[in-house]
Amino acid sequence: MISRPVTWLGVAVAAVLLAATPAHPQDAGNGFLFKAPAGAVTLRGGFDRANAGSDLFSFATEQLTLKRRDFSAITFAADVDYRVTPRLDASFGVSVSRSTMPSEFRHWLDNNNRSIEQTTEFIRVPLTTSVKMYLAEPGRSVGHFAWIPSRYAPYVGAGGGVLWYRFEQSGDFIDFATTRVFPDDFRSQGWTPTLQAFVGTDVSLNPRLAVTTEARYQWARSRLDRDFSGFNRIDLSGFALTAGISIRY
Repeated sequence: MISRPVTWLGVAVAAVLLAATPAHPQDAGNGFLFKAPAGAVTLRGGFDRANAGSDLFSFATEQLTLKRRDFSAITFAADVDYRVTPRLDASFGVSVSRSTMPSEFRHWLDNNNRSIEQTTEFIRVPLTTSVKMYLAEPGRSVGHFAWIPSRYAPYVGAGGGVLWYRFEQSGDFIDFATTRVFPDDFRSQGWTPTLQAFVGTDVSLNPRLAVTTEARYQWARSRLDRDFSGFNRIDLSGFALTAGISIRY
């Protein structure tokens, strides 16, 4: 008969050997817990300050009760990054900013001495592809079975793509030649090339998640539709400050 202490010793040895045995099913995976991540999906939100530097905006702010800052707006963005090298990503992004502002003519009233009112809407939606370079290693591999992210990973990037915009004014307007007040809807919209540059930092929370803060400048101009004939190209550029969450995959 085997004594009880020997039996418990055998169980203990078996448990130690089992714990020391490599977890082969996990080794078969390619997850970022064991190897460097293949990329990340980032969702950001913040504020996009529109340049509003062309003559159309100058005319609107001179004639209507609008200011240049009224064309700025909250922005939302999404990026999908794919790791090309340990410090270089290819980044595909989309964002949207939209401002809607009521106004009235500064120096004119209608025949009933009432304000001549209208609403101005300004939307920008860039679709871009960029190169994103980390200024330091975003993480390091430990052996073959673990990847540890750096606490802080600053980066810079640049790229381009296309931008869809819409500038629309609807309501009542005045014919300066006849002083007649009339209702109308003036609109210009379309696609135009865009360029961008950005700088940011990833602050890792764990191997899967990071908080991302970013500053980005977008450059774009476009010809206006015939509703705004006589004006130069519309300035669609802007500077955005955003923050959000990155999910590594």
